Amino acid sequence: MNNEKECAVYLQTQKAYHRAMEEMRKKWRSYGKAAGRITLKYTSEEERRAVSGITGKRYLGDTICFSFAEFERGLQKTRFAPVDMQKLLECYFHEKMMTNQKQMEQEQNQKQQFLKKIWSSIQEKTEPEPIAAQWLSAMLSEKKFGWQIVMREYEKNVLQTEKMVRYVCRAVSQLEQWKQSEEIVPLAVAAAEISGNPHYFDRNTTEGSLFTQALCWYEKTELPQNAYQWRELLQCVGIVPDNISSLVHAFGIRLKKQEIWHPAYEAFCRCGEPYVLTMENLKGITEVQPVGTCVYIVENEMVFSYLMEQVQGKNVSLLCTSGQPRYAALKLISLIVQSGIPIYYSGDLDPDGIGIADRLWQRFGNRIQFFGMSPEDYRNSLSKEVFGENGRKKLEHIWHPLLRETAELVRKTGKAGYQENILKELSEKLVGCDQNQNL
Repeated sequence: MNNEKECAVYLQTQKAYHRAMEEMRKKWRSYGKAAGRITLKYTSEEERRAVSGITGKRYLGDTICFSFAEFERGLQKTRFAPVDMQKLLECYFHEKMMTNQKQMEQEQNQKQQFLKKIWSSIQEKTEPEPIAAQWLSAMLSEKKFGWQIVMREYEKNVLQTEKMVRYVCRAVSQLEQWKQSEEIVPLAVAAAEISGNPHYFDRNTTEGSLFTQALCWYEKTELPQNAYQWRELLQCVGIVPDNISSLVHAFGIRLKKQEIWHPAYEAFCRCGEPYVLTMENLKGITEVQPVGTCVYIVENEMVFSYLMEQVQGKNVSLLCTSGQPRYAALKLISLIVQSGIPIYYSGDLDPDGIGIADRLWQRFGNRIQFFGMSPEDYRNSLSKEVFGENGRKKLEHIWHPLLRETAELVRKTGKAGYQENILKELSEKLVGCDQNQNL
């Protein structure tokens, strides 16, 4: 038995030394050497006598102070000398002594190796690098996109964390396929296919939070701040949380299911009443037909209600997206496009409204035309509401020629234009229209 082991065994048999040894372990972790002062409060007579026997100092009160270096020098005068304090602490506590910083670095390295192991298992020798591997690489290099979630869960359960990361990688690898598919993917179906649990990627789960972080990396966007933004993020990659919450308001549009015109929507059209469609309602719909010669789409519910009242008794078909079109709206618009029916869209003339219109055009091409969105319409719809620099930046990425012209005027003016300010003009464009009308 070497000196340090003998000394450790002796100190372990003397309980009066234990608190002093605990404090010295803390100091070693902080400094990596015998440094710092140690204070013990509410000491017993046995503790004071024990420490005094090593340091050679006399302690009168129940609070005693001594330096780590004094205790070490005292040990070098005992029968156990010479004593290496690092080895002594390791023998006493049965653990490898390292500084807090060194331990943190070691733990950090272990966590990085954990992710690198997963990265290596999905990495392929072909180019380009798999999308899931790209996400892991970004997480490792930038310490973002789910890094904190993974590190937190790693501390709790390594195996469960590895399982979670692999499942999210599997989901990330399918994003391109989901995004380009004509059919939308319910979140529960995607989660069940990947993990066996339909609720695995729900918003309130840790796994769902990690998946959301991965989606933000993929879409190059900020984390959603609420449920609505979360749903919008999912919809960007062809996923819907459920088949009920995604909806669109319709008026004057017939729907065919298999070979039969759906009797419920036929009744709405006959009665001149609007109805709401969800993704669940759109299951099995194979064809659409407007009661008029074209379909008008508006962004705002109030505008939709106003226009609907104005065209009562006339063969006019309307849709309302309620802002950014959800997948129910996109699905219905796709069916209209497939039928060859002309579509005219009108939205607010502010950065967000123009952006929505432009993205619809990019998705459906010239099958989407615009009404009430010209520079002249903007001047008539102008409000006093000023938007900031973020809004100006959004207007820099508009590609449709007419919308780009309007966007430039909006950017220079710095104020939003709203559909509510041109209701009469919008109504006039609808009344007596036909598919060749120049809007």
